[in-house]
Amino acid sequence: MRRYRSGRSTVGRVRRTESIPGVGFGIGAYASWGAFPAFFGLLAFAPATEVLAQRILWTLVVVLIVLVAVGRLGELRQISASTWRYAAVASAAISLNWGVYVYGVISEQVVQCALGYFINPLVTVAFGVIIFRERLAGAQWVALGLGAAAVAVLTVDYGRPPLIAITLACSFAIYGLVKKVIPLDALRGVAAEGLIAAPFALMFVIVLAVTGRGTFGGDFSDTALLMSTGPVTLVPLLLFAVAAQRVPLSTMGLLQYLTPALQLAWGVAVAGEPMPASRWAGFALIWAALAVFTVHALVRGRGRSTPPEPAEPAVGGPDLGPTPR
Repeated sequence: MRRYRSGRSTVGRVRRTESIPGVGFGIGAYASWGAFPAFFGLLAFAPATEVLAQRILWTLVVVLIVLVAVGRLGELRQISASTWRYAAVASAAISLNWGVYVYGVISEQVVQCALGYFINPLVTVAFGVIIFRERLAGAQWVALGLGAAAVAVLTVDYGRPPLIAITLACSFAIYGLVKKVIPLDALRGVAAEGLIAAPFALMFVIVLAVTGRGTFGGDFSDTALLMSTGPVTLVPLLLFAVAAQRVPLSTMGLLQYLTPALQLAWGVAVAGEPMPASRWAGFALIWAALAVFTVHALVRGRGRSTPPEPAEPAVGGPDLGPTPR
């Protein structure tokens, strides 16, 4: 039997083996998010506000069931008051993001939704400069300049600023900033955000039901679709959680572009949204900006010294940061 030298070599081999299914989980998560236009397009029978309210409620129901199943429901009582304040900001940001995204899909503006998630990394960097006074390298400034030029080109193309894309990018960037500092793992974070938003969502659903304007509880298939927004939202999150534990952040950073790429393909090839040459030019500038940004990040990452071996994750799970939609 072939013998390996002890210690680091064996650990490295095990981790490389584990990273193979990890990439599969990552692709599954981002591909699922990329397929969201196909799912949420089926919900065009209801206004975006009702879909948002139902999604908040059923996502909370599912995540609470999961916490009960894994014996972690009691951990919600351990959340501090300051953490709840952070969760409130995160809840507001992701609720706005979800609502605008659903509106974009239902109103057949999937291409703009894809644009929003393409420019999100650039908006996050811009927020770092504006809010945290971070200093950027030359390549990062080039990427931001290309991104700004792309938005200008697309504004001329649309005849107005691409508000759906900008709102999606900014709301998710704010969500990401909060998730960097909030001391909650993915499951507890989603649960806390849902508990904050649920009373407002439930009140809205009740008003719709009383006034006869709601669609929930009418047609069986429509009701089932609205209820399925819960598991549809949570399953990709769980796939992402598994991938984030096994796959390097640089790989996850590259995989994230799979989501808007699939959404763009859906908008153009399936939904048949118009893509004149000027719009393609705007997207080309965005892709150039992302290429500069990504190459710079990869080169900088390789130039750093090898990090220490990561510790085992805490019982509550790792802080996975923001997750799409």
